[in-house]
Amino acid sequence: MTRMDVPESEHGHARVFAIDLPADQVADFERDGLEAALGTERLDRDKVELFPASDIAAMGLSNYLVDGMGMDPEQVRPDAARLDALGGHILILPSSAVRGRTLTPKPPLRWIGTYSEPQSVAPMDRLRSDSAEGVLEPTETRAPSNAAMSGRVATLALLVLLLLVVVMIVIA
Repeated sequence: MTRMDVPESEHGHARVFAIDLPADQVADFERDGLEAALGTERLDRDKVELFPASDIAAMGLSNYLVDGMGMDPEQVRPDAARLDALGGHILILPSSAVRGRTLTPKPPLRWIGTYSEPQSVAPMDRLRSDSAEGVLEPTETRAPSNAAMSGRVATLALLVLLLLVVVMIVIA
């Protein structure tokens, strides 16, 4: 039995399973047995894809993963023949459907592979601009405005008056 830990932070992965059941039993399995077969209690069913392989036979499962789901062609290409040869029903389980859970798939599910979106890193080219050249001159410091000085003097005068009032109250 395969154990698959899906970290909470995982993004852009798709786990592909074949469902080894007769077509007339798949609907009941999807409704009642999918979580148990995956070994998890909760599943975001809105994100799960379960469909007959014949629905995408013209395109092929490998092309569907690359063109339809954005998976990395370099990862899918080695398994393309096996993916395209699958019959019956297919289950595609994106990371977002089982994020933060551990899966222990069991029959009738047969794990085919896990594929991810290509990882791209933005180029870190040096920025070229005339404004980036040279040395910054220090800015001149301005003297406080008259209004700021008046406010400070008024605050100091109020504190002195408050101190005089407290002294008079204590003496009296």
